[in-house]
Amino acid sequence: MDAVFNSIRRIRFRRGPQRLLGGIAGGIANGLNLDVWLVRLLMFLSFLLPFIGVVLYIVVWIVTPWQDGSIPLERSLPNKPPEH
Repeated sequence: MDAVFNSIRRIRFRRGPQRLLGGIAGGIANGLNLDVWLVRLLMFLSFLLPFIGVVLYIVVWIVTPWQDGSIPLERSLPNKPPEH
């Protein structure tokens, strides 16, 4: 699993500093050099699609690193036992 999380971190996509909820729109706006409100509007419109918008947002929220590089999914998994 460490390889998966490290590959996510190498993308260098982080939750944006301009957060309202999860920081996903701020991160997308920052990464693509777009206005954060435009991205928020597009995300809101995606929520109008049945099931897809909300589920996609939740998945992205779970795997997108915070500014410090920590990933919510990784933190929620139980710690693996130390190797000998």
